[in-house]
Amino acid sequence: MVIGATWCPTNLTREIGVRLREIKQKHGLLSVADLQRPRAAQFEAKWTKVSPGKLDFYLDWIDYFFDDDHLHFRGIVIDKSKLDHESWSQTHDDWYYKMMFRLLEPLIDPELRYRIFLDIKDTRSEQKRKKLEEVLRNANYDYDHSIIERIQNLRSHETEVLQLADLLIGALGYRHRQQRGDLAGPAKHLSSAKLEIIRRIQERSRRSLDRSTWLREAKFNLFCWQAKENE
Repeated sequence: MVIGATWCPTNLTREIGVRLREIKQKHGLLSVADLQRPRAAQFEAKWTKVSPGKLDFYLDWIDYFFDDDHLHFRGIVIDKSKLDHESWSQTHDDWYYKMMFRLLEPLIDPELRYRIFLDIKDTRSEQKRKKLEEVLRNANYDYDHSIIERIQNLRSHETEVLQLADLLIGALGYRHRQQRGDLAGPAKHLSSAKLEIIRRIQERSRRSLDRSTWLREAKFNLFCWQAKENE
């Protein structure tokens, strides 16, 4: 399991989105006519859509991420094989919020203000949003909402920055499943295009992606989490 987040200054969010959309246009994935259509009808970049035919496009997105000093990523790779919620008197949801807290807490500076956008995944997304908002605000004594300005659910087709997060998360998941020999079914036949994207991330980050980075690694931050016995 992999969770992750891309982040950037609020005042640059629109500019970054425009640049990512321009790369889509460059590769013929977004036309002038498309810009007049609802976002849900436009091309959405996703790890599951990576293919040899679109490889150059996805590599350009990876290069843009590493070239833009204002874009950052933090991911947590989670080995769930030894999870034991019962011994720790916790539900799976309790554990999920702990992991989300571990993901976001190192990124939060109490001197700044944050807007956090979550990718809608299921019908319980609103419940999860409210709980995460409560956890983060309590942890930062943010009772007046001066640090966590808002946490909002979005569908990934609405913003390219979320789509970029999906691409980086997918690459980490694929890399670690490959290393563990967990790829099964059709996915067992490794995708050359996906492997090329992973190689580009390794090259640009100068990291193997197999182990944690320093906690304060700013550009591409990675934490490989394993449960302690009975955790």
